[in-house]
Amino acid sequence: MNIVFLGPPGVGKGTQAKRIAQEYNLDHIATGDILRSAVNKDTALGRKVKEIMSRGDLVPDEVVFSLVKERLAKASCQKGFLLDGFPRNISQAVALGDYLKEKKKKIDHVVYFEVTEEEIIRRLSARRICSSCQANYNLITQPPKEEGICNFCGGKLILRRDDYPEIIRERLRVYQKETTPLVEYYQAEGLLKKINGNGKIEEIYQGLKEIFSEKNYVRN
Repeated sequence: MNIVFLGPPGVGKGTQAKRIAQEYNLDHIATGDILRSAVNKDTALGRKVKEIMSRGDLVPDEVVFSLVKERLAKASCQKGFLLDGFPRNISQAVALGDYLKEKKKKIDHVVYFEVTEEEIIRRLSARRICSSCQANYNLITQPPKEEGICNFCGGKLILRRDDYPEIIRERLRVYQKETTPLVEYYQAEGLLKKINGNGKIEEIYQGLKEIFSEKNYVRN
């Protein structure tokens, strides 16, 4: 089974992707993770990605897709995969579809997480990062033991610039402009399912399992 999760930052895609990937024995492919991995490995492509990201620019479609293709070609993806954060636009979706068709594969489900703007802002503005060791926290779902202090190194927890409400709103506007046509594209393909991401984590997880059980896929 091959799945795509769509939705802006803060809708809970990553949390659910990890659980669903484990439940159905799928390779979880998160775009952010593979970009960071490429940078850490210091490959030629990784150095290019690092240079682009250090300028604050978006990584071009062709570079992102090159990294995604590398991952899709691995043996771990042959049993099935879950793409989290890719594709982000029509161009990427078409490239992905053409690639999978060439490999005699296809996307089985595309799930779009619907969450209100105010809930996304509430979730993202609650995120904190340690100024010393970069450990991540969330004041709602994963608070530190001591307010404002990192559990691991005692460093000060800070709010990233990207997580200020006014910045989040701008990021959401950009995302919606880019992704609304993508949602319509997959809807026209008959692949799109929508899920309410405003609920509790367990409720959303059970809703996802109902979607994927429609074709009686066998779990681990």
